[in-house]
Amino acid sequence: MKAELLLAQRHNLADGDFMEMVIWRVPTPVRGSRHYYKYRFALVENDVCTLRYDNEAGKGDHRHADGREFAYEFVDMDKVIADFRAEVRTRRQR
Repeated sequence: MKAELLLAQRHNLADGDFMEMVIWRVPTPVRGSRHYYKYRFALVENDVCTLRYDNEAGKGDHRHADGREFAYEFVDMDKVIADFRAEVRTRRQR
């Protein structure tokens, strides 16, 4: 089985900012993760990625916020999507 692209979306926000979400189903878990997804979700504001959730090989599931990296406990894809969108909403309301 090859990797299968499940989602590739870019949502344009105000003032040229955007939110991007990409999800792949992979035949074997990415090194450091236990699930069969490879994903990256990003919020870009003023040409700077201010928020990112991903599972980079070797690092496993984690999130980046304002230049810092934090562990993220992956439950399922619906939850990571919901968590990312909720954090985007909170940050955009500041």
